[in-house]
Amino acid sequence: MSAIILDAGGRVKAFQKQDNASMLRFEVCYSKAYASLALGRPSKLVLQKANEKPLFMQSIDNLADYPLFLEGGGQLIRDRDGEVVGAVGVTGDANEMDDICAIAGIHAVGLCADSDFFHAPEMMRILSIHKAPLPKDPRKLARQSSKRAALAHGAGNGRAKSRSHAAKSGP
Repeated sequence: MSAIILDAGGRVKAFQKQDNASMLRFEVCYSKAYASLALGRPSKLVLQKANEKPLFMQSIDNLADYPLFLEGGGQLIRDRDGEVVGAVGVTGDANEMDDICAIAGIHAVGLCADSDFFHAPEMMRILSIHKAPLPKDPRKLARQSSKRAALAHGAGNGRAKSRSHAAKSGP
């Protein structure tokens, strides 16, 4: 995992790269956080915007001082009043996990992410916050799916055993 913190003007305040992380982690983290700042939304929503309006995003990309990395993991950092004070960019796992880690880091220092304002529609309107589904840990989803499959498989075997047992014990 790697993470970067940018101030509201896009200047690097901190960067940390885990030992043995691959090259270009700084650039990817920076580009995710920069994309969030540039368009005022989490980087996964910048990707959504790019898919909806490719010509607009091409123009933004031409104007930008730095490349925009259009994947999850970039989150705006807001104070308790909703003012943008910076952005965080995280990379090294699935996009959902990068977002979860970014939001956890924001919360760890007592600040807010866009999702902290989802309960207040008027604040979202004032702050131009775009609502998106909260990121879900893909590992938990995979474990839940595996458990359901195991239960279904086990239940099926149980029924088959009891049927064959009942057939053997019949008159």
